[in-house]
Amino acid sequence: MTQTFTSPIPVLPQPEDGRRVLLKLSGEAFGGGAVGIDPDVVARIAGEIAEGVALGVECAVVVGGGNFFRGAELSQRGMDRRRADYMGMLGTVMNCLALQDFLEQRGVSTRVQTAIEMGQVAEPYIPLRAVRHLEKGRVVIFGAGAGMPYFSTDTVAVQRALEIGCEEVLMAKNGVDGVYDSDPRANPDAEKLDHVTYNDALQRGLKVVDSTAFSLCMDNAQQMMVFGLDAPGNITRAMRGDRIGTVVTK
Repeated sequence: MTQTFTSPIPVLPQPEDGRRVLLKLSGEAFGGGAVGIDPDVVARIAGEIAEGVALGVECAVVVGGGNFFRGAELSQRGMDRRRADYMGMLGTVMNCLALQDFLEQRGVSTRVQTAIEMGQVAEPYIPLRAVRHLEKGRVVIFGAGAGMPYFSTDTVAVQRALEIGCEEVLMAKNGVDGVYDSDPRANPDAEKLDHVTYNDALQRGLKVVDSTAFSLCMDNAQQMMVFGLDAPGNITRAMRGDRIGTVVTK
């Protein structure tokens, strides 16, 4: 007798009408260039996300923790890299809770999911639950990185985007408004690129994201847009699909 087996892995639902994106925010932005959290900066970011959600965009967020701890930098000062990375993960959770608070002040229902369980402040990371929250119009903020050392929040952003079926990864950068053909800080004649492929970026040595995140995007044809966080309104424009930075595709 022949038996038919079905896959135990569920197919993640895709948005029918709305656009689903993963927004990656740097931790340094939350601190306004200093250690800690700048409430004015976080309030502005929350307001722009709220405007995008009001347009019907499904938005998940990954926040870095560089305004508190950077594991790689702490390890260079003699701290064990693994322990330093866990400290960095806890810093991301503090940023997540701050963003959640300012979003909910704006009337946006928000859930924080963390890769390290901390039940009193956040849900555990469960992809299908995250998808359901998005479908109900909630913002989902992912904290604590991957829950493991040696993984950057850039990599986590791409992994989460792939797992919950995001159309695009939106990389919001401090001090730069896209990808350039050379370092614009060192070369005043550097040219901004409106579009680049992953292969071109690799061959030309362009710094888009860290190498692991880059490989994940390239191998899975995940579209990305790199844009500047400094200009007011850019987050909302990126969420609704305006081409304001550099689009990176396979």
